Amino acid sequence: MRYRALGRTGLSVSELSFGAVEIGMDYGIPGAGDHGRPSEENAARLLNRVLDLGINYIDTARAYGESEAVIGRAIASRRAEYVLCTKVLPKESRDEIEASLTESLRSLRTEAVDILMIHSAPASMIETGLAAEHLLRLKERGWFRFLGASVYGEDAALAAIDAGVFDCLQIAYSMLDRRPEAKTIPAAQKAGVGLVARSVLLKGALSHRYRALPDVLDPLKQQVERFGELVGAHLPEAAYRYVLARDVPETVLVGTANVAEVEAAVEYAAKGPLPAETVQAIAAEPLLTDYELNPGKWPPL
Repeated sequence: MRYRALGRTGLSVSELSFGAVEIGMDYGIPGAGDHGRPSEENAARLLNRVLDLGINYIDTARAYGESEAVIGRAIASRRAEYVLCTKVLPKESRDEIEASLTESLRSLRTEAVDILMIHSAPASMIETGLAAEHLLRLKERGWFRFLGASVYGEDAALAAIDAGVFDCLQIAYSMLDRRPEAKTIPAAQKAGVGLVARSVLLKGALSHRYRALPDVLDPLKQQVERFGELVGAHLPEAAYRYVLARDVPETVLVGTANVAEVEAAVEYAAKGPLPAETVQAIAAEPLLTDYELNPGKWPPL
């Protein structure tokens, strides 16, 4: 496992990180047969295997069902081995923010998290600075070490970078959604803001699960099929190797409830970047619309 410095935080994070949404709630593309959350025993086995593989960044959120509590019960005894990130919903009330973080720390069985992010922070909230102001007061009290934001879209990402108070951001980035390459990634590098990539498989679309997508997403399904022809490799393998080829984002989330999928991602990462000609072929593909690229805009699955 390779490790990278996460922006200006000084944290050393594994290039692969673990996204814990699926151990707390049903998530993914229904109809593919494997999107249900695991039993407590299987989740604990998964989390311990994640750490044993050298993955040292765990991402969760108050909004991820039982995820925080499962993490606390399973690996609180190994707390020194991982960088822990959780999130608060984008509330402007100081009391709501404090109550959310209090519950997170209790569930996670820790005195502090390494990174606290505003969940799905809109550009308008970032620009007011009010939520960040409340959070920074909690940082002074030692409840977390670094402030971040999970964002959708270029406007929110650039607003967070320009704000100057966010140490790291979580962004959607994949070989399908290459929009961050134009402005967000260069701006973050220049500002020393760490980047965490999520949706590398676009909620499972860059896997066999794409076949279960509804017909209204046919343009997405068709592009996934073209990519399958282009990459000459297993789609998930190509997806991880594409994003990992860059120094930034520094870490790439593996969101799964399946031990085998985590182990496979580690194997993919060890293979290094895709061939240059494959990357060029991917870059030549037209970008789809935000409707196809943002799972939040998809119809109910």
